[in-house]
Amino acid sequence: MARRESRLKKIREAKIAERRQKEAQTGKKAGGHDPKVADPDQSKPEPKAQRNFTDPDSRVMLDGANKDSFVQGYNAQAAVDSQTQVIVAAELTQQADDSQQLIPMIQQVVANVGSTPIAVSADAGYWSAANVTEVHIATGRQRHGEPEETASGPPPEGASPREAMARKLGTEAGRSIYKMRKAIVEPVFGQIKERRGFRRFSFRGVGKASLEWKLICLTGNILKLFRSGWLPQTECAS
Repeated sequence: MARRESRLKKIREAKIAERRQKEAQTGKKAGGHDPKVADPDQSKPEPKAQRNFTDPDSRVMLDGANKDSFVQGYNAQAAVDSQTQVIVAAELTQQADDSQQLIPMIQQVVANVGSTPIAVSADAGYWSAANVTEVHIATGRQRHGEPEETASGPPPEGASPREAMARKLGTEAGRSIYKMRKAIVEPVFGQIKERRGFRRFSFRGVGKASLEWKLICLTGNILKLFRSGWLPQTECAS
């Protein structure tokens, strides 16, 4: 109890000293009263207030591996080339909602490779009415063993964006493009998590964690290129 009171006193003295220093520098008296330190016994956080003391930048996210579970972390994004499984764009965000990440990731792909993707596929988490142009996004989760109905022709007049997308994915062409997603992106995340054992960030803060994620993606690409037998082009000295 005595230690707590002495700490509160020192904190208040430090705040007042800082206030006096600013007054001396500016030559003006600071407005208002001298700062007070709240009594911990009287201080109560807001009912929905959240803060992680290990990494305040991290957020509560749904745990994709365990249904109805949550984790404290970041949302790691990756765009993968369909032919080589090389990661062509990577980002890390504090937002739990994937739907806001699709367009920025496509823009990053264009900036990195210098061309627009021929086709884009994404799972149901990326669905939004604003993301429906020239992409293939699942409108919901399909249950295992649920039969697929083949559609043909344009969507009916007055169809909502979700209904139009469902119709697009129901066509033979749409299904053939979307089903490849499981063979393009999911193996890459599986290799990073299972093969390389990367499941937790070593650094704290969104900036450092973002750099760590991009380093993981970069080294993953290098490993993939090495195992494929690819060699960098070198010029011989004349």
